[in-house]
Amino acid sequence: MNVLELFTRIRTFVFDVDGVLTDGTVQLLPNGEQSRKMNIRDGYALQLAVKTGYRVAVISGGRSESVIARLNGLGIKDVYTGITDKVDKLQDYALIHELKWDEVLYMGDDIPDYRVMQLTGLPACPADAAPEIKSISRYISPQKGGDGCVRDVIEKVLKLNGHWLLDEGVASR
Repeated sequence: MNVLELFTRIRTFVFDVDGVLTDGTVQLLPNGEQSRKMNIRDGYALQLAVKTGYRVAVISGGRSESVIARLNGLGIKDVYTGITDKVDKLQDYALIHELKWDEVLYMGDDIPDYRVMQLTGLPACPADAAPEIKSISRYISPQKGGDGCVRDVIEKVLKLNGHWLLDEGVASR
């Protein structure tokens, strides 16, 4: 099967944070807080996916109130942080929302994402993901984590399904 056919089936996006929505760098500030950087184009695509009716969730082992606030501000309400068992969390989420696995894209970048990615119909990763993650990914974005890989997969799904914005700024759905 052509990988683009897998993109047309997607109705739910699930993303890791560090190394996917960010470049994986954590800046330690003098006051003890940690700072992460997110790509504005990824943010645009995330909010557009939500507005056009796609389900978007974030599952992360890390904890950051600023990450939660940023994602909530984009319209993403299903943000799970401090998760030690991503498989269990995604299985619960799928059960609650009656998800079909072949309609779920999960983008991860490192070993904690390995098992959970294998549940989904379209496991994907950024260009700079760990080799083990690349080996199980059906799609490897040409973009690095925090540098547009999220926009890449969302844009593909929305364009292939006719849900990307028109010139007038109106969703085509």
